[in-house]
Amino acid sequence: MAAIAPAERHNAVAEMPDELRADVRLLGGLLGQVIAEHGGPDLLADVERLRKAVIAARRRETTADEVADMVAGWPVDRAVEIARAFTCYFHLANLAEEHYRIRILRQRDKDDVPLRESLAEAVERLRGDDRLPELIEGLEFRPVLTAHPTEARRRAVVTAIQRISAQLDAYNMPGRGAAEREEAHRRLLEEIDILWRAAQLRSTKLDPLDEVRTAMAAFDETLFRTVPQIYRSFDAALASGTGTRPPMARAFIRYGSWIGGDRDGNPNVTAKVTREAVQIQAEHVLIALENATTRIGRSLTLAELYTPASAALRAALAQAEDDHPDLVSEMATRSPQEPHRQWLLFVATRIAATRRRDLDLAYRVPSELLADLRLAQESLRDADAVRQAFGELQHLIWQVETFGFHLAELEVRQHSAVHAAALKEIAEGRPSERTEEVLATIRVIGWIQERFGVTACSRYVVSFTRSADDVAAVYELARHAMGDRAPVLDVVPLFESGEDLDNSASVLDGMVSLEPVRRRLETNGRRMEVMLGYSDSAKELGPAAATLRLYDAQAALTAWATANDVRLTLFHGRGGALGRGGGPANRAVLAQAPGSVGGRFKVTEQGEVIFARYGHSAIAKRHIEQVTNAVLLASTSDVGSEATATAARFRGVAERVAAASERAYRSLTEAPGFPEWFALVSPLEEIGSLRLGSRPARRGLGAPRSLDDLRAIPWVFAWAQTRVNLPGWYGLGSGLAAVASEDGLDSLREAYQDWALFAAMLDNAEMSLAKTDRAIAGRYLSLGGREDFAGQVLEEYDLTRRLVLEVTGHGRLLENRRVLSRAVQLRDPYVDALSHLQLRALSALRADPDLPEEERERLSTLLLLSVNGVAAGLQNTG
Repeated sequence: MAAIAPAERHNAVAEMPDELRADVRLLGGLLGQVIAEHGGPDLLADVERLRKAVIAARRRETTADEVADMVAGWPVDRAVEIARAFTCYFHLANLAEEHYRIRILRQRDKDDVPLRESLAEAVERLRGDDRLPELIEGLEFRPVLTAHPTEARRRAVVTAIQRISAQLDAYNMPGRGAAEREEAHRRLLEEIDILWRAAQLRSTKLDPLDEVRTAMAAFDETLFRTVPQIYRSFDAALASGTGTRPPMARAFIRYGSWIGGDRDGNPNVTAKVTREAVQIQAEHVLIALENATTRIGRSLTLAELYTPASAALRAALAQAEDDHPDLVSEMATRSPQEPHRQWLLFVATRIAATRRRDLDLAYRVPSELLADLRLAQESLRDADAVRQAFGELQHLIWQVETFGFHLAELEVRQHSAVHAAALKEIAEGRPSERTEEVLATIRVIGWIQERFGVTACSRYVVSFTRSADDVAAVYELARHAMGDRAPVLDVVPLFESGEDLDNSASVLDGMVSLEPVRRRLETNGRRMEVMLGYSDSAKELGPAAATLRLYDAQAALTAWATANDVRLTLFHGRGGALGRGGGPANRAVLAQAPGSVGGRFKVTEQGEVIFARYGHSAIAKRHIEQVTNAVLLASTSDVGSEATATAARFRGVAERVAAASERAYRSLTEAPGFPEWFALVSPLEEIGSLRLGSRPARRGLGAPRSLDDLRAIPWVFAWAQTRVNLPGWYGLGSGLAAVASEDGLDSLREAYQDWALFAAMLDNAEMSLAKTDRAIAGRYLSLGGREDFAGQVLEEYDLTRRLVLEVTGHGRLLENRRVLSRAVQLRDPYVDALSHLQLRALSALRADPDLPEEERERLSTLLLLSVNGVAAGLQNTG
């Protein structure tokens, strides 16, 4: 983006809501106090000098060269401290924006008007649709948490921010007295002091079990409590009287996880890790269920005189006393004449025994626990205690239905080439250590199913599936591993390249001829799952061509499923960043191929997205409701018919855009010397030092010889750091120009107005362009010594920006998205500050490969801190 006009930034500042402005000033002022206390007033003065200089540069009152000279004049150690200051500022600014968003959500939640994109709105719109009961019955949302390394913040930093969030809530709480407010202010200062003192960079690399435990924080702090609130909102929308009648809303959310199961390219994920991962998950969910059951049980102080137990509950209590006389007698003594309380506390004790593996008391499967909870529910209902029957107790039932005893289904993923090599080695009688590990993994799946049930771990995702043979290989390996005792496996083909997406339906033809697949279809209601890879297809084809290729694959797979009487679920492997299929999830659902949703949506939730979407209960609830709203609406016949007609109408336009955009994209990325140039102009090599996750950043060692060597995440992450954001828009301008040069803009504008897919593609590109800064980007691109590549990128940027604005009709980027536009404009100067600090370090490291080790280490620290800060400022990594 060319520098924002001074008037635009002024307007953005003026438009900042008073509540948000107050929080930003409060947190920023406290951070300034902490910085001055620790580094002295001179450090704070230098931070302010840089802040004012980058704002002045945006106003064209000074030049970028003068800013760069200022940064170059500081000792490296001082530059590191300034980078820390701006990084901490972004963490606090992000927090203030999150709090403001939550306030707005609460203000908009009015009794008389359903919140836009909520479950209530979807039900209201579908009220007269005959398919509504069917949609409710078949509704599924399956978010899958992955350990893809895109969370740049340390867990210590995340928890510090969460504590600051709690104190900001306390400070702003209405009705607080002066003493309480003063104490909250003191606590805010204390926690911001901790944030400043915390190391922003990891000193050790994460191992897979660290990643499992990090994800558990989202469950412990948010998901377990939020999920039943979502079901309650849905139930309230479906009919009046929720909480006093049997629920109409089903438990439609099922979490999955690749964390500890995804071993594709990650040798650190072993069979032992997978086993321990599911045990950690089970520990967390069983503790949560035990605590919830104990809390509800203790609250049921219902005297038998007024709330008599049913005959079935009395019999169950009597049987429990016969089996465990001391335990039940003690409960009866503590809760005399309170049978429902006694029963729930007994159930809580059994859940604790399940966690301890005390087989005398333990539940074997979640269905046994559900039966005991429903026994209490039915008894309360029969005693006319309907609020107790269908209130908190129903929440607990929903939690058991959603999480079971395993919390999230652990999915295993491995590359097809690993399976092929393993079978070859087994046939030759010389299995390697890697092959033995593949067999051990299958045996662990069997152990998990025996311990927690088939639903705890049955999906086996095969990366780079090229043919049905890649699917058959997994079943053959299972036979070698366990013979007739092989676990139940749902092998999920993952199609990632353009060619594989084109051939996906024919691969399924081969799959259904496999005997293990046919048997599974007979027992599971003819359900199948196929995964589509957004990241690698976008890296190979460019964003525009990949969007259409994925859409075509969805349409072909949907037609195949209809023809073969298969209930197909498409699993969308989308990243958080726009260059990896990211963007607003609800809009992505509505842009799917007609009929491909069918009431079911499964998607990966990766890296920083996990805490962005599930770090706070109100935001988690909003996200899930938005996605589910879109799933319901996208599954209606009206939406499907309209989407089919619109897609057919603009098919020719889309194909021409895709073809020209792919040519432009490949002409850059496949040019000789491009991978080496990319490594020079970006902090690609250094990103691995951030220790973002347990998974290696590339498939080989050394500088990438081609993009095939590089994983999609560092590809996107590195381009974001350069302020180019190339994976989110490159080639689109050439694609639009190919149509506009022959037909003018009318057909493109009509496609944008009428076709959800085309609109989502352009809107996502517009967001990516808005986070691009042409002037800063040019400074990075010049580091590679290839003016031809730099000129090609900037020329395509100019073309794409111009045509996106002309097609959308916007006078400036994000003109129709005021909140996001304001956030970008306000952040840009502060991101500029970190970019200048990063450029100083990167330029020095690239200019002199023989720097003394101590100087190289200090420059690397500055670079990595700035990488961390830019990621926080842009609010996306990979």
